[in-house]
Amino acid sequence: MLFTSWRMYMVEEHNEELRHLVRIMNTDLQGSRPVQYALTGLPGIGRRTAKLIAKGAEVDPDAVLGYLPDEDVEKLDSAIGNFEANVPAWMLNRRKDPTSGEDKHLLGTDIVLTFREDINNLKKVRAYRGLRHERGLKVRGQRTKSTGRRGSTVGVSRKK
Repeated sequence: MLFTSWRMYMVEEHNEELRHLVRIMNTDLQGSRPVQYALTGLPGIGRRTAKLIAKGAEVDPDAVLGYLPDEDVEKLDSAIGNFEANVPAWMLNRRKDPTSGEDKHLLGTDIVLTFREDINNLKKVRAYRGLRHERGLKVRGQRTKSTGRRGSTVGVSRKK
């Protein structure tokens, strides 16, 4: 009986329908999740960043994203665009960019494109890391004697 009345309370509180997909920054986010967890669907935004964005946009981080009015969704979108100006430099994900020298926070497809560009630059310069990337070997100093064996088999074959 108590459970039924709780469900009725929830239905009365949200008399409008839930939007299952909410579009922010050209990405479809799950409307059934709270704001602070739904924003993590954007590449470059983690839980801590999402909570700061929600507070900066003056939106409740625990509110369900699908029930938010359009004005609050627009506030979130603009807060994501102004994220670099509202947080300290140590919280950004691309500090001292090699080409421009400034601190940035990359979001969406910019992360993937910048990552590929960095690896291609390492290959072009013929850096050790670039050579390891080219050959498909471990890059960060891991051992390779017994691990990282994919593709053709390496080792001793047993006698039949």
